[in-house]
Amino acid sequence: MPTRSSPIYASAASPAYESYTPSASSSSSSENIIYGGTSSYAQPRKAWVDPKSLANCGDASQIQGNVSTYVKQLIINTFIAYGAGDEHCFGHSVAKAVKFVDISAHGSHEKQGRMEATTVAEIVVSKSMLNGAGMLHGGCVAFLIDNTPLVALGLIQNVNGVGVTQSMNIMFHSPAPVGSCLRIISTSVAMGARIMSARCEVINKKTGSVVASAYLNKMQPTISKL
Repeated sequence: MPTRSSPIYASAASPAYESYTPSASSSSSSENIIYGGTSSYAQPRKAWVDPKSLANCGDASQIQGNVSTYVKQLIINTFIAYGAGDEHCFGHSVAKAVKFVDISAHGSHEKQGRMEATTVAEIVVSKSMLNGAGMLHGGCVAFLIDNTPLVALGLIQNVNGVGVTQSMNIMFHSPAPVGSCLRIISTSVAMGARIMSARCEVINKKTGSVVASAYLNKMQPTISKL
């Protein structure tokens, strides 16, 4: 397992370009990138952040799940560059403490075979994550939830999945004091032309209680407006 000095980071994510429609060619491509190989990842248009262009950071070999190590590595690279940033960026120390434990994808029977991606990340609540009452700050919860499995889904479908948050609905269920180990379980919901959605639950690993649940939309930004 990775140490705090070489953490495995949770994923940042966002929207893609087309809804997934199973076909002979897309099925073969998806299986290749899920179970192994490097895939011919192609950009349909100029991307805000291209996971393939980022330097390798961290070690994806200890992450469980059925997606390939290649996909896992690109997700780590994306989060380090875009979600964690450098030491001057907001939430940097929190992001460095988050690690992936599982990244998986499968065809949903209820959605007629459309692909879904799920990420599971963990973090131990530290003092810097608390509010004045000594509990996990709601803003910190939002930061943790914002890193979704949508980059994984985009990579599997050969589209760019890195974007910005358009909306986020969070429901807070129970407090999390310092020392709590949280599991952040995020699942993709839908992928559209520019908008994609995910749902998330933050669970106290020891007690099993739900700390927060959320639904969020992400979208590709207009490059000229950045």
